[in-house]
Amino acid sequence: MKKARLVFLASLPLLITACTTAPHQPAPVVDRPVSVKPAEPPKPVTQPAPPVAAGKQADRGYYTVRKGDTLIQIALDFGQNYRDIVAWNNLANPNDIKVDQVLRVLPPEGGAQTGSVATSSGVEVRPLTPPASGTPVPNKTAPKGEKRPYSDAALAELQKTDVTPATPPVAKAEPPKPAEKVPDVPQIPAADDENIAWIWPADGKIISHFGEGKRGIDIAGKMGQPVLAAGSGKVLYAGSGIRGYGNLVIVKHSNNLLSAYAHNKTIFVKEDQNVTKGQKIAEMGNSDSEEVKLHFEIRQQGKPVDPSKYLPSR
Repeated sequence: MKKARLVFLASLPLLITACTTAPHQPAPVVDRPVSVKPAEPPKPVTQPAPPVAAGKQADRGYYTVRKGDTLIQIALDFGQNYRDIVAWNNLANPNDIKVDQVLRVLPPEGGAQTGSVATSSGVEVRPLTPPASGTPVPNKTAPKGEKRPYSDAALAELQKTDVTPATPPVAKAEPPKPAEKVPDVPQIPAADDENIAWIWPADGKIISHFGEGKRGIDIAGKMGQPVLAAGSGKVLYAGSGIRGYGNLVIVKHSNNLLSAYAHNKTIFVKEDQNVTKGQKIAEMGNSDSEEVKLHFEIRQQGKPVDPSKYLPSR
C-alpha cells in the first residue's frame, strides 16, 4: 500500500507537466458577410399650394355675361369697340356669347411684340439673313497639288506660273430709289375731355331728362330731321345690334368720352369713319321706339353721365 502511494506521488509531477505543456488551440473564427443597406436620399419637402378663393377673378377688366346681354351692349357699357372685345377673347362669332361666360372688356396690359424673340435662356433669337448681293463668298475648294518628276524644264515652268489669286467681281451699288409718297389720310387728333367743343345733336324739345333710370335725354323732332355729331371723333359703331336703341350710332371723342345717337331712321356713316363736329351722321326716326325722337347719351368710361353738363346752354 505504501509502495503504491509512492508511485502515485512520483508520477504526479509528470501529469501536471503534461497538462501545462498541452498546445492551446484558439476558438475558430468564421467570417460572415455583413449586408449594409444603402441610405435612402431624403425626400424633398413639398409645400402645399395656397388655396384659391372660389369665385374670385384673377384680375380686373373682366365681365361675366348675364341673361339678355349682347356684345354690343357690353362694349357700350365699358366704352370699348366690340371688335376689340372679340379680338381680346378670340371669339369666333360675336353674336354667340353665353350666360356666365367671362369676357375681357378692358385692353390687356402690353401687346404682342414683333421682331426678335427672347428665349427662356435669355438668348435673343433673330432670323437669319442671307449675305448681301455682290458679297464675295470664300472658296473652300483648294487646288490639289500635282506630282511631277524632277527636271530642269519642270522647275522652270513652275517658276513662271503666276500664283496671284483672281479678284472676285464686285457688284456695283445701285443708287437708292426715292421713297414713294403715301397719300395723307386725315386723322382727328385725340382730344382731352375738357377740350371737346360740344354742340346739340338735333333741334327740338327735350321730352325726357337724364336720371331716374334714363341714361340720356330724348329730343323730339320730325321724321328725317338731321342728326349731327355732337363733337369730332371716330365712329365706334353703326348698326342695330342693341335692343331698345334701334338704328344706333356711337362716336368716340377721346379715350374716356363717347356719344350715342339712337332711334334713327337712316344712318349715313360707317364704323371707323372720322367725323367732324356738326356733320350729319343720321336722320331722326322711330326705330325701336313708339314715337319719332332722338335718344342721346354721353358716356364717360362706359358710364352714362348727364349730357346737360357737357352741351352748351340754349
